[in-house]
Amino acid sequence: MAESLGRKLRYGMVGGGPPGFIGEAHRRAVAIDGLSQLVAGAFSSDSVKNKNFGADLFLDAQRVYSSYQDMAAAESAMPQEQKLDFVVIVTPNPLHYPVVKTFLEAGFHVVCDKPLATSIVHAEELHELAKSKGLLLALTHNYTGFAMVKQARHMVQSGALGTIRKVVIEYQQGWLTNDGGITITRTSGVSSIHDVGTHAENLAQYITGLEIQSLIANVNTFVGGVRSPDDANVLIKYKGGATGVMLISQSATGEQNGLYIRVYGSDASLSWHLEHPDALRVMYRTQPEQLFKRDTNFEYLCDAAKQASRLPNGHVEGYYEAFATLYRNIARTLIAQELGHTPTQYDLDFPTSADGVRGLKFVDKLHESHDSQSWVNF
Repeated sequence: MAESLGRKLRYGMVGGGPPGFIGEAHRRAVAIDGLSQLVAGAFSSDSVKNKNFGADLFLDAQRVYSSYQDMAAAESAMPQEQKLDFVVIVTPNPLHYPVVKTFLEAGFHVVCDKPLATSIVHAEELHELAKSKGLLLALTHNYTGFAMVKQARHMVQSGALGTIRKVVIEYQQGWLTNDGGITITRTSGVSSIHDVGTHAENLAQYITGLEIQSLIANVNTFVGGVRSPDDANVLIKYKGGATGVMLISQSATGEQNGLYIRVYGSDASLSWHLEHPDALRVMYRTQPEQLFKRDTNFEYLCDAAKQASRLPNGHVEGYYEAFATLYRNIARTLIAQELGHTPTQYDLDFPTSADGVRGLKFVDKLHESHDSQSWVNF
């Protein structure tokens, strides 16, 4: 599609300088499909680090800015043939709100790492601001980019599982129990519920389409410090009668990146594990168990799953590729709009600010339930 436009999309980045991990993940993901090119940025509040990092990325020194405010002002004044098509926000979490707001007000499409903000009030403000200006505000809940997650979603939507009865999802990590690892998130400004809990909520909603009706939560702090609270256990009632169980933790000793979902229907069930992302296990009441595998051409896979695959079966795809699928879809949507075309349903398959608002509402409701020790309506 970049060929149809006659060029790659131009993007800028705020945050993401060394020694952080997430900025590099975004840059690598954008690069995989070759639709967009980094041309500007404000990567660090340390002026020396910022300048040197821009040079390491071979950027024009005039487009490496000392602050996001300077970047927004200068880039909005660029001639159309040089102007950014979108901006990626990968700052520490407390800065998401002011940085996203600045670039939306300057008229730029924005892709923000999750969470969208640290409060639902700010998230709702950003959501409404993007809508009022007709701008794209995407959120990188990247686990929705995995091919077999899309296959799971298709099977639920097509009725292959029958009526959904129960959803069990957990996102448990153990790094927080190692004191030496705590320093990597001193500027994160969010709890473990914000960090991994919103991912779990988003994945369950993406695959099942179920809407939460009410929940009851037990919230805990086992380690303390920057990610407090670091553990939660949640029971969920969904609209339509299904139930859910959610386990959230970054203090689960021995766990690595344990995102694991099981969906139980009246006719069949499925399970997907992030640490084995190319496989989808499907179990039937009266048939043998099946193991679906990712591939670019397997006929039994849905179109969305095949489009999210880049390599033949057996060549494992993972974290970067899932991120890349979101960026590819975002880029295709922006290119279609630039050409005056209507984006396809596959192009539009990426999380938006609406997902960000719902995620922060979920965090607030967990705390409300824990504080009242009761079920709360969603």
